[in-house]
Amino acid sequence: MLTCPTHLPIYFCAEPVDFRKSFDGLTGVIASVFEISVLDGHLFPFINKRRDRIKAMWWDRDGLVLFYKRLDDSR
Repeated sequence: MLTCPTHLPIYFCAEPVDFRKSFDGLTGVIASVFEISVLDGHLFPFINKRRDRIKAMWWDRDGLVLFYKRLDDSR
């Protein structure tokens, strides 16, 4: 079971991201846009160009977790 801390800092990337990127590609985006380490335990949500999908990456004490959500038509 995954549990997020209640004081989890969230860094939202407002620019659309190519969703073919996975862990390494998104880590590069985090390093270049926010200039912080993904290993600090923050949550990093990303959107795609059509804004109908969300990917979020989070360091969970022992590894990276990648969440992926496809939104419905109402967005």
